[in-house]
Amino acid sequence: MRKHIVAGNWKMNTTVAEGVELAKAVVAASAEVPADVKLIIAPPFTHLYPVAEVVKGSAVGLSSQNCANKEKGAYTGEVAVNMLESVGCQYVILGHSERREYYGETDATLVEKVKLALAQGLSPIFCIGEKKEEREAGRHFEVVTEQVKNVLFELTPEQMANVVVAYEPVWAIGTGLTATAEQAQEIHAEIRKVLAEKFGELAQEISILYGGSCNPTNAKELFACPDIDGGLIGGAALKADSFQAIALSF
Repeated sequence: MRKHIVAGNWKMNTTVAEGVELAKAVVAASAEVPADVKLIIAPPFTHLYPVAEVVKGSAVGLSSQNCANKEKGAYTGEVAVNMLESVGCQYVILGHSERREYYGETDATLVEKVKLALAQGLSPIFCIGEKKEEREAGRHFEVVTEQVKNVLFELTPEQMANVVVAYEPVWAIGTGLTATAEQAQEIHAEIRKVLAEKFGELAQEISILYGGSCNPTNAKELFACPDIDGGLIGGAALKADSFQAIALSF
């Protein structure tokens, strides 16, 4: 049975003190969330150690928003996967459209990052998704298929078993626009089909999350779809009550 996952990507928001308080509120709210729904929070790098102390011993998982594509060395400003593991991270978000678009991350770079994360025992939350013009041109299946094949097809089945996939239509991130449940289900099913080409039955065990303006109002309809296993949440994750409401939508 696939895991239900609700992961909160805080992006570049909150001070450390604010982040600690938000983490405390999420931990408190998690008491009402069913045991079969995994909550994960992804604060900025600066918050990870104190937030790790807050979530320690709770059901809330800790993720980084990124990692370096090198193991260690003279890479000023970068953060290595062993550093993330050492402060208590179990997950790392990789391939987010904002990293691809604003910071020029390529599929080749992401292969390196995903493999390093897995070697360190972290589970990548690997993001894919099409831009507005690609959707309008009818290329959305082609784009996400290419993103899956160029990175995840480089993994062994044993590695892939520890990856979470997040589909985020770029046109819906932070815009207030959301894919309809039908649109989201259609492309989630296609992603699972593509994964099955390489990994066979394992594709049925991989959690695929929806992201892109997912909120307490639309989460229930999205999560009712057979191939949507949860959400990667942006703005709605910055308040514990709305984050909890999404987690209660299964």
